[in-house]
Amino acid sequence: MNHQGPTGRTRFRSITTMEDLREHLQWAIELEHATLPPYLTALYSLDPERNAHAVEVVSSVFVEEMIHLALVANLLNAVGGQPRVDTPRILSPHPRPMPHADPSMQLSLLPFGQEAVTMFLRLEQPAHPGDPAEGDAYMTIGQFYDAIERGLRHLCAELGEEQVFTGDPARQVAAGPFGHTGGRLSPVTDLASALSALEEIVEQGEGAARVDVWDGDMDMFHPQTKAVSHYYRFQELAQGRRYQPGDTPETGPTGETLTVDRAGVRPMRPNPRLEDHPEGSAIRTAQEAFNIAYGKLLQLLEQAFNGNPAMLGVSVGTMYALKGQAQSLMAMPDGGGLTAGPTFDYVAPEDRG
Repeated sequence: MNHQGPTGRTRFRSITTMEDLREHLQWAIELEHATLPPYLTALYSLDPERNAHAVEVVSSVFVEEMIHLALVANLLNAVGGQPRVDTPRILSPHPRPMPHADPSMQLSLLPFGQEAVTMFLRLEQPAHPGDPAEGDAYMTIGQFYDAIERGLRHLCAELGEEQVFTGDPARQVAAGPFGHTGGRLSPVTDLASALSALEEIVEQGEGAARVDVWDGDMDMFHPQTKAVSHYYRFQELAQGRRYQPGDTPETGPTGETLTVDRAGVRPMRPNPRLEDHPEGSAIRTAQEAFNIAYGKLLQLLEQAFNGNPAMLGVSVGTMYALKGQAQSLMAMPDGGGLTAGPTFDYVAPEDRG
C-alpha cells in the first residue's frame, strides 16, 4: 500500500511480492551507482599532495559505495534476480535526480569544494530514528533500505526463507579487491546475511544505529582507529575538524583541525557536456574516450554480478585507467579559467570499439 503525505508525495511503496523485491533491489543498484560519478569527479579534481585528507575521505567513501553496489547485487542475486548495470538508465545526464528519490536529492558533476560537499551531505543525510520506510520518493537512503528490509522480513514470514533465497550461490561476489578496506563484502544466502548486508550499507552511510558518528568498521587509511560514517566524514571537511573519541552528532567534531588548499583543486567546469565542444576537438575526443572506458567498466561489473565474480577484480584495474583519463581532461583549459572534465555519458556496447 502507498501512503501519501500532505504534499501528495508517495511516502512508502510496500514490497509485498518477490517481483516488488527484485524491482526495488534493481533500484538500489541504480541508487548506489548514481553516487559514483559525482564522487569520482570530486576525487579526480583534488591534488593528493595538497589535499591528502580530502582525498582520503572521498576515496574511502567511493570504495565503500562500490562495496554497497556489490552487496546490493549479491542481495538481488540471492533472491533470484539479475543485476543490470550496463544499461542507459544507469547513466542519466547530469545534473540529475537521485533514482526514485525525493527531487531534493540532486546529483551534479562538480570539482571538490563547498558546493560538492553540500551535495554529498544531502546524499548521505541520516534518517531520524522513527522516520517511516519509503520505498519510492525517499527522503534519505536509509529510509529506502528500511523499505527493503521490511519487504524481506514480510516475504520470509509469508513464503519461508527457502522460497525467497532461491539464487545460485556461485553468483555471489566476496571481498576480493576490497578485502583491504574497512567495509565488509560478504555473500548473501539467507535472511541473516541479507540483513547484515543492509546494516553494512546503512551504517557506513549514516553511522551505527543512526545516532552515532562511527560506522562500526575500522578506518581503511588508519586501521588502528574506528571509521567515521560517510555523512560525518563530509562534516569533517565542511567544519574543518576531525571527529575524535567521545564526539557525537550533537557535539560535532572537536579533534584536530583540517584545511583544504583551494589552490590544490582543479577548477573543472561544472556538469561538462559533449555538446559544448565540436566533434573532433581535443576536449570532446578525450571526453568520448573517457565515456567509452567507463562503459567498459560497466560491462565488467555486469559480468561480475552475473556469474563471473572474478571480473570485479579486473574492474578495479579499469578504474585506475579512468583516473588518468579524467585528470588529463582536468588539465585541459576550457575557457574562463576553468578546465574540461568527464561527462559520464552512456555509450552503447556496439559503439565502444
